[in-house]
Amino acid sequence: MTKRAVLLANLGSPDAPVTPAVRRYLHQFLMDPYVIQLPWPLRKAIVSLFVLPTRPKASAEAYQSVWMEQGSPLIVLSEKLKAALKAKVDLPVEMAMRYGNPSIEEKILTLTADKDITELLYIPLYPHFADSTVTTSVEEAKRVIKKHSLDIQLRTVEPFYDNPDYIEALVKSAEPYLEQDYDHIVFSYHGLPESHITKLDATGEHCLKQQNCCQLHNPEVHKTCYRHQVMRTTQCFALQAGLAENRYSVAFQSRLGRAKWLGPNTEDRLQELAQAGAKKVLVICPAFVTDCLETLEEIAIRGEEVFKQAGGHSLSLIPCMNDHPAWVDVLADWCQQ
Repeated sequence: MTKRAVLLANLGSPDAPVTPAVRRYLHQFLMDPYVIQLPWPLRKAIVSLFVLPTRPKASAEAYQSVWMEQGSPLIVLSEKLKAALKAKVDLPVEMAMRYGNPSIEEKILTLTADKDITELLYIPLYPHFADSTVTTSVEEAKRVIKKHSLDIQLRTVEPFYDNPDYIEALVKSAEPYLEQDYDHIVFSYHGLPESHITKLDATGEHCLKQQNCCQLHNPEVHKTCYRHQVMRTTQCFALQAGLAENRYSVAFQSRLGRAKWLGPNTEDRLQELAQAGAKKVLVICPAFVTDCLETLEEIAIRGEEVFKQAGGHSLSLIPCMNDHPAWVDVLADWCQQ
């Protein structure tokens, strides 16, 4: 008889908002070949010479501005989600982080300490596919299972960017903000280097080769195309929420390094909106299901400053779904299926 356990997985966070802890975290994160997709010597040189000497201090200060009494926002809110899900399902449930603590290895070993567990339902908490999120997370789970010769079947929830239940939960979580008076909504997604997109296009002729590539029908390419998937999420959300086309737009945040990234950049978009006369904007970040540094500091603090300096009056961050009951219900249904 199959006995299932559930492991939720998110990106991760440093153990403390101080430079040494952030340096350790960034080193682990950026040395992942799925994140900086360059040969090891080049990756090592970039991380050691250009990132780690300065970025940890600045990132530590950013973390300090949003750190909670109980710890990192991502960890604290993820644990709340885990607790809410455990209350809904009669299954063992754990939460792990791809980088930092608690690790995927630690939590898989915790769950499989029960020798009756024969199946692990693995839920990477990323709605959209990218090698730097989904692939590296799944490969780490496989590595741990192989390393410890665990006799369990790994079942992975695929990216759920246009899953109707996910879209409905996302809209429900945003409803209190959509009912407010606002001029424009920015859908701000985590950015990716364009090379991450084109590398996965087996045809070499579709992704970013045509202006409307994400709208052209190509299921095989779109299965691993992050840009197509975030555009699809936006389209589904707008349709479900009844948004007028001229009241929302898509942008990408969190650029790092000199490579060409997906655009437009979120801060540039906020400046443009303010300069065009928008006074009240909403920003929603559907690439994240849990609030974290990228939403609470990059958007709610720095993004608001950029918008106001350009002439805007107020920017409201629509919180991530976190442990919203509608989202917990969706996860519970997936666990039981």
